Amino acid sequence: MNVYDFDNTIYKGESPFQFFFYYIKKTPYLVKYIPKVIHALMKYKAGKVTVEQALSEYAPFVEDYLKSIPDLAADAKDFWDKHEKNIKPFYKAQQKPDDVIVTASPEITMREICGRLGIKHCVGSQIDKKTGKITRLCMRSRKVPAFLAEFPDAHIDEFYTDSPKNDAPLIELADRAFKVKGNKITRIK
Repeated sequence: MNVYDFDNTIYKGESPFQFFFYYIKKTPYLVKYIPKVIHALMKYKAGKVTVEQALSEYAPFVEDYLKSIPDLAADAKDFWDKHEKNIKPFYKAQQKPDDVIVTASPEITMREICGRLGIKHCVGSQIDKKTGKITRLCMRSRKVPAFLAEFPDAHIDEFYTDSPKNDAPLIELADRAFKVKGNKITRIK
């Protein structure tokens, strides 16, 4: 089985960040949060925020906003209509039927793109649709238990990521690991 991170790995960009800008168009008052979102993204990419810090600092705002979205699945369809073109060509060329995506992105927004790509398995962050609560934040070291909960006996042949630092726990589980930067793929294990 091959396992892939999603954002900046097989997808060009950070889809949660792009979803934020998608919602700014629908809810212009969100523009005031742009500096905070950019700061949070930079801290995350640099590995300077723990999962616990992310939950305590950002989850309440995200959860409150998620409760106000009437149909997140419909919005995901509309979003992916415009952003599906950002799937990197290397992925489609090597895709296998048993591929698994393990991502910090919410599963509810990932279902649409995974369905379009024919990816049957996605392990991501989980959100309670009624309360907006983040019930599983699937990032960094939390990716491994989330993955193993869904695939307890799985063997990872290859793992692909844009961030070896953030995805080190999954790299440890894989026979071979690759860093993806743009369209360049480099074996790191």
